[in-house]
Amino acid sequence: MKRLTCSVLVLALNAMAAEPTAAEVLAKYDAIMGPTSFATESTMTATREDGSTRSYVMKMMKRDDKFRIWFAEPSSVKGQEILRNGDNAWVYIPNLKRATRIANRDSFQGGDFNNADVLRVNYTADYTATLGTSDAADLLLVQLKAKSQETSYDAIKLWVKKADLMPVKAQYFGTSGQMLRSAEFLEPTEFGKGFKRPARIVMHNELVKARQSELKTKSFDLNADVPAQRFTQSDLGK
Repeated sequence: MKRLTCSVLVLALNAMAAEPTAAEVLAKYDAIMGPTSFATESTMTATREDGSTRSYVMKMMKRDDKFRIWFAEPSSVKGQEILRNGDNAWVYIPNLKRATRIANRDSFQGGDFNNADVLRVNYTADYTATLGTSDAADLLLVQLKAKSQETSYDAIKLWVKKADLMPVKAQYFGTSGQMLRSAEFLEPTEFGKGFKRPARIVMHNELVKARQSELKTKSFDLNADVPAQRFTQSDLGK
């Protein structure tokens, strides 16, 4: 009986040692959702209060802390571009031939994602993390608190799979503690050898329940050529 008890204790200690820290979960989330460099084609479909929908087709490119988007559809935004360089972001309007600064918390093309949800995935830099208690045995809960007022949310609850730390769902809160959005991370897909991420993210508006937006990834290329000049204001519109 004593040997059995010791064996059970060793197994329990090994299980505890194998569980990742909150910082490790956060680093994995950033690696999955915002790799250092990539090019992708995506579609965002926004559902309005009246049930109508609008889809935006776009090409995105990332290099380090820089991000660029080109919009192809619908016709009303064709030719628009978004550039993010570090903490600064601009939207380029082709008719005006100039760029206007945008903020993290601004709505992304009038949908339920905000700009930072799409343009900036760096939770390690923006939030402090602690492990919470998950109701699901196969999920880990990480609770995030904003490091500054410049972040898009004051707090986030993020659930990931224990097996591979793939994100499953999240809840996003404002400074008042009210839940503003919730997200589902769906259809984990292998886009390259050894690289897997959700192909669909559905963002639910918790303030206006009839609204939601879905971001669907069509392609994701970690080996794409992403020249440095593509992330300068002088390159906008070219």
